[in-house]
Amino acid sequence: MMDRMTDRMTGRSALATWIARGPYLAYAYAYPHKTAYRPLTPAPELRELWAEEDRSALLLYLHVPFCEQRCGFCNLFTQVRPKDGAVEAWLRALERQAAVVGEALGPASFVRLAIGGGTPTLLDLRDLERVLHLAARLGARGAPASVEVSPATVDPEKVALLREFGVSRVSVGVQSMEPDETAAVQRPQDPARVRQVLGWLEGIPQVNADLIYGLPGQTAATLRASIDAVIDAGANELYLYPLYTRPLTGLADRGVGGVDERLTLYRAGRDHLRARGWRQLTLRAFRGPDVAEAAGAPWRCQEDGTVGLGPGARSYTRRVHWSTPYAVRQAGVRARVAAWSAQTDAELGRATHGFVLDGEEQRRRFAVLSVLEAGLDRAAWSARFGTRLEDDLPELGELVDAGLAHDDGRWLRLGERGVELSDVIGAWLESQEVRARRDAWDAA
Repeated sequence: MMDRMTDRMTGRSALATWIARGPYLAYAYAYPHKTAYRPLTPAPELRELWAEEDRSALLLYLHVPFCEQRCGFCNLFTQVRPKDGAVEAWLRALERQAAVVGEALGPASFVRLAIGGGTPTLLDLRDLERVLHLAARLGARGAPASVEVSPATVDPEKVALLREFGVSRVSVGVQSMEPDETAAVQRPQDPARVRQVLGWLEGIPQVNADLIYGLPGQTAATLRASIDAVIDAGANELYLYPLYTRPLTGLADRGVGGVDERLTLYRAGRDHLRARGWRQLTLRAFRGPDVAEAAGAPWRCQEDGTVGLGPGARSYTRRVHWSTPYAVRQAGVRARVAAWSAQTDAELGRATHGFVLDGEEQRRRFAVLSVLEAGLDRAAWSARFGTRLEDDLPELGELVDAGLAHDDGRWLRLGERGVELSDVIGAWLESQEVRARRDAWDAA
């Protein structure tokens, strides 16, 4: 509230104040951010949380909290090179959690499946198969499924297993095809291995490659070369991520950051993809000309629920979001993965750490996730909330006034400059409560 009052007193719009801070404030991908979560007291039972929810179109997300290495930019909830017994303890707890959650859900239909991490393919073939069978037992087999892999941990046998299960999308963490650029962010990687892996994935409908722009020493020419290399090797979807130096990461410890050629690099990558006939879906997501939309029933994050299994997975109902407390440092991650794995079934049946969304937070979530993706539909807003968008979030009009969005009376959609400022717009639309909680988060 004080931010908005100050902006009015100085005669400067709140949006203009945020834009003046630069286009790269924080990675806006969820609302509220996990650092806004706090202990839920009393901890509600899962059956209570799901009882009044529409469970006809859910996403099942399985979190594998293990990786083979810790990249310098990474702040994910993931444990590097787990010691003997840690993976088996996690898997047994995951199977117990699936049974507990399945019983709490009752009749439910999963229309999307995602397995992420960490790196799911760090698991050996037998353990990866156990995870896939767990998803099948919950009813997610046959739904469009996405699995994250790294070049160093996937092999033809694991690819064959994913094909057998019917996985329709594989996302490969590449970041760059230039060895000097990946080495600068503590990610040793052989470009020949990346090309080999992308070749193994031929025939899977969607093959995504993640790339980063803003890496030390990167130029527009090397970014374009990385884009061409992964496309020519078989990728038909790309996510372009700006480099962020986040607290507690290797880059932060080394003082690496402040790469402010990112906007120039983004535009170079975007324009290069357009010239190749690719479509831009969001600030980060680009899709090749021959890629079809995922089959099956539709799922929209801002409208449909998510069932998260695993220590770093988040679950979403309309009113409550929950997960294990987030950590970045290896000591914190190891302790929390071990504590999660040791929980009783009764403990797995409650949400102990999360965020309760009141009416305003539900509206802000819907607005953020809609505006930053395909656009905000007034008809969908009125159907969900029974109110008018202009009455609930009048500040959205600033996007149009600033030339960042177009409004045709029904749809509010970002223009090209608005898409460039997606991470600013996401931060600007946060409530004061979410912002205060994030600022007060005790990093671990």
